[in-house]
Amino acid sequence: SRGGGFEVEIYYPQWRRINKPIDRHHVLLDCLAKLIEACNDTATSMDRWLSRLENSNWMSHIKDTLNCACLVAQCLDQEGASVLVHGSEGLDATLLVTSLAQVILNPDCRTVRGLEALVEREWLQAGYPFPIRHRKSCYSNGKTKMQAPTFLLFLDCVGQIHQQFPCSFEFSTSFLIMLFEHSYCSQFGTFLGTCEADRIRLKLSERTVSLWSYLNRPDVLQSFLNPMYDPNNRVIWPSVAPMSLSLWSELYLRWVVDQTPQQKAWETITALREKDKELRLKATRLRRQLMDLEREAVEAGILDIDSTMYDRYVISHTIIC
Repeated sequence: SRGGGFEVEIYYPQWRRINKPIDRHHVLLDCLAKLIEACNDTATSMDRWLSRLENSNWMSHIKDTLNCACLVAQCLDQEGASVLVHGSEGLDATLLVTSLAQVILNPDCRTVRGLEALVEREWLQAGYPFPIRHRKSCYSNGKTKMQAPTFLLFLDCVGQIHQQFPCSFEFSTSFLIMLFEHSYCSQFGTFLGTCEADRIRLKLSERTVSLWSYLNRPDVLQSFLNPMYDPNNRVIWPSVAPMSLSLWSELYLRWVVDQTPQQKAWETITALREKDKELRLKATRLRRQLMDLEREAVEAGILDIDSTMYDRYVISHTIIC
């Protein structure tokens, strides 16, 4: 993190130090405020809109963060090197980079329960002070340097990777939006307290319900699943080129741009995938019935084994084609 300092190099003779330009967390809130202000101005011209989007620097923060996370992932995966991520306070830029590196490297972090575990492990148990960072939103007056949308930046970066690899994530981007909303205001106790000691002192496990227990209910979870999910156990390398990144309109423009067409498209995709699953199960049942009938016919002397095997070969290839 820029300006955070670093350990004395003499104590680490076999290490190499790489500085990446990630701004301090208090800068993010002003950038987000400028972005939201531009998004809410529906009367602005195209040139003015693009200028305000660029001047907010929010997309630049996304690019810099992803670039740093990809570098860490590359060191771990391709060089087999150990990496020490050193931020100014160890809470904001550090958690951003380490969390995103795991999303890139670990396919489990691209599942619902895997991302929940990542947030729990890297943010909540690491002591990220959600009540302090999220005390004021970008709409509030009297903001201080303690407030910052660092967690939102993390979710936005995950959304950018999701957009580039839409079939590699078990959850849809609406799951990320839900996490953003609950991190600011929630009827659950998951994001309360600034550290584990606070949560124990407040007896949150006894007095509140965990957000994860609610989300993992089958009837609730279904609405956040990605219908195009195809498990991908490989490392995914997102592009950080400016043309590969885009504004998360599903979140920032949801009160301005009608999201109904996109929602209907996802519903159509979900219906098609369910229909495909149903037809595949039906084909499997029919294939088993055919094999049973063939076996009965062979036992009764109606068919010989050679013709049965030939017929099965033709049928299987017909189904595949």
